[in-house]
Amino acid sequence: MPTRFLPALALCALPLLSGCIARTAASLVTAPVRVAGKAADMATTSQSEADENRGREIRHREERLGKLERQYQKHLRECDDGNEDSCLKARNDHAEMQYLMPSVPYEPK
Repeated sequence: MPTRFLPALALCALPLLSGCIARTAASLVTAPVRVAGKAADMATTSQSEADENRGREIRHREERLGKLERQYQKHLRECDDGNEDSCLKARNDHAEMQYLMPSVPYEPK
């Protein structure tokens, strides 16, 4: 390609390149804001996420309380049959149940 066409080619390409450069500059300027926004989203918990987490915690406590109730009844029967070790286990089960009960919401039937 002869060198006399290079200035004309550069002039023709200038409008195309200016848009590309402007877009790149805009991307560079807004990048820190986008990154900070993502970090803030990751660092905060939405209300729905907090509700889901709370519901999950309550279900875990309810499951634990149900398991403790079954263990307590089993250990209590064994204690009534004369097993001293089961009496201690039944007391421990009951104490843990008393500890958990205030953190499990009451739902009337």
